[in-house]
Formats: sequence, C-alpha cells, structure tokens
Amino acid sequence: MIRATTEEERYLTKFTNGTGSGYADASAAQGGTGTSFRPHELLEAALATSVNVTLRMYAEKHGVPLDDVVTEVKLDSSSPDESILRYEIELLGRNLTEEQRSELLEVARGCSIRRTLSKPIRFDSASERAAAASARSSAAW
Repeated sequence: MIRATTEEERYLTKFTNGTGSGYADASAAQGGTGTSFRPHELLEAALATSVNVTLRMYAEKHGVPLDDVVTEVKLDSSSPDESILRYEIELLGRNLTEEQRSELLEVARGCSIRRTLSKPIRFDSASERAAAASARSSAAW
C-alpha cells in the first residue's frame, strides 16, 4: 500500500510504502515546484522498474549473462480512446546470444505491472463509499 501526504510546497506530495519514500509534484508550468516526479511519470516508472527487475531476476536465476538493462517508458495519451505505454528495452551483455535476447524480451512481456495494467481496472474508493452511505442515511430522515 502507498500512502500519500501533503508537503508544505504547493502540490508537492510525499509518498511512502512504510519503508521507502519519494515525492510527486505538478510541473512548474502547472504551479508546482517541478522538482519531483509527475504522477504520470510514476506510472511510467512502475512499468520500467518492473521490466528491469523481472529481467535481472530471470537472468540471475537462469544464468543468462545480462550485465545491465535500460528500460525507457513513455505514456502516450494523444488518443481520446486509449492510453499507450510505449517502451524500449536495451539489453547489455557482451556474451548475450540472440536467442537469449529474444527470450529476455519475451520474459519482459510477462512482468507483473504489464500483466496488471493489461487487465480491466476499476476504482474502489472507501471515502466515496462512506460519503454515499452517509448521504443515504441522511436522506432516510
């Protein structure tokens, strides 16, 4: 679970999982400090880091000579009907064969964030449920 809290600077928001923490913000053009991740960048980071970790774990477990992985992700919201997460993976390793490269790219398709984002997503807000219940009980009087 991630918890986000307001910081003193306009729009700056701290988020934590209880162990690590980071900051999100609006861009300077939107009135934020522009010094931290924008929320959409965190979505991009979720996919990029999931791909990176997945590939490194797989390579370690299967003895694939992978030295480094560079994953770049860009959210394309130009279409009104869909959002596209465009990504590129660079696999670095002097001794990587073409077969291993192909295998790693296939493994990347199965990373947990891609699997999660490929499913239908719905939102469930406890705050909205509580407000709706409160409104229903007020209307009953």
